[in-house]
Amino acid sequence: MRGKVIEEINIGDKAEFSKTITEADIYMFAGVTGDMNPVHINREFAKGTIFSQRIAHGILSVGLISNVLGTQLPGPGAVYVRQECNFLKPVYIGDTITAVVEVIRKEEQKNRVWLRTYCTNQKGQIVVEGEALMMPRKEVKENSVLQFQEHNV
Repeated sequence: MRGKVIEEINIGDKAEFSKTITEADIYMFAGVTGDMNPVHINREFAKGTIFSQRIAHGILSVGLISNVLGTQLPGPGAVYVRQECNFLKPVYIGDTITAVVEVIRKEEQKNRVWLRTYCTNQKGQIVVEGEALMMPRKEVKENSVLQFQEHNV
């Protein structure tokens, strides 16, 4: 896999990834992060909340955005600098979430790309939205071997 360099990225470029959220995803995410908030992992507790059932961690949806940024646009070798996000609707077990990123601005001299980021559920409702700042990979050709240049944030 090869990520895009700044010259290969254009305003309006888009990429997406979809995943149906499972109970296992929520438990694994809780295990990895240590976030054992009962609204995510305890069915009885969640029944007494405004959601009436367990919800996925909000950051799990942001992780799907990270997937798109790290594997598609800008892709491998890119560095995540900043992510802003607003959580608008809950994500439930069984929801199919589509993470979308779209290039809205770029500065070639600084090797920076701004992307609108959002996730929708299977009903087309936006569940999280925000903006990411990325540094696409840089390449330097030296002795006919492609090398990655380190980025300074």
